[in-house]
Amino acid sequence: MTVSKSLEMEPNRSNAGSIFIKSQHAKPVKIPRDIDLSRQVAIVTGASTGLGFHSCRHLLSLHLSHLIMPVRSLERGEDAASKLRKEFPAANIQVAMLEMSSYESIQAFVTRMHSERSRLDIVILNAGVSRMDYAVIEDTGHEEIFQVNYLSTVLLSVLILPLLKLKSPASAPGRLTIVNSGTALFAKFPNRHERPLLKSFDNKATWSSTGTYPCSKLLGHYFIAQLIRYVDAKDVIVNCVDPGLCKGTGLSRDVSGVLSIFYSLTKSMIGRSPEVGSSTFIDAAVVKGKESHGCFVMDWKITP
Repeated sequence: MTVSKSLEMEPNRSNAGSIFIKSQHAKPVKIPRDIDLSRQVAIVTGASTGLGFHSCRHLLSLHLSHLIMPVRSLERGEDAASKLRKEFPAANIQVAMLEMSSYESIQAFVTRMHSERSRLDIVILNAGVSRMDYAVIEDTGHEEIFQVNYLSTVLLSVLILPLLKLKSPASAPGRLTIVNSGTALFAKFPNRHERPLLKSFDNKATWSSTGTYPCSKLLGHYFIAQLIRYVDAKDVIVNCVDPGLCKGTGLSRDVSGVLSIFYSLTKSMIGRSPEVGSSTFIDAAVVKGKESHGCFVMDWKITP
């Protein structure tokens, strides 16, 4: 049975503050410029702004031939794509509709990719949400952070994996990288003993943004640890990555008041630039090899 190298490593028992500060001051590892993604096809979700957009720029700078940008707003997606087309005129850049809060939209997107694409090499699942107020997705009945960051991401991963296996060349495995967060290391998981467990994440009485977001990311770790029992690295390499705290992202746009001031000050002092933060995606999805299968990549290295 395949076991993640991350699970074989000794857990980091340092306190949250120490891990965070050390991570933010980690020396960035440059993307090797001799990597050539010519003829390859990549999908990057959440690509219209922030880290998703900059990860697209990184891929295209490595001569990626075809980029697919699934977005919830076609207008914003086309605006982002037009900027990339001007910078990389030789690339084929396509915008597609994908609403991560909708199972129907996720299934429709994968069906479209299956029918339209003869090749698929890289998938980076970057779309996620963080908010300060409790909200329920009407179509599914689940709390929004739990829905988008975990349930929908799991569904999209499971549906896209067969395409990566089928449509990547025999000479190289497909790549699936799920954007995660270092906050998973600090998740309290107060509802771990609740039954049914998944339903307990929708309980408004026990909900908190600072509790639910890390838990949604921790569940992502559990998912990948189990997923690699069924996915061989020779077919698709699966891993997850933490970009660190970064400037220029919309993830904390919902934060207000004193917490907003704290976030802004922290980002301004030690936040990574979007270019540096998104380079972690490329490191996990392109640079790292089979040794990263099932692993958590943080600060450009495999970590527990």
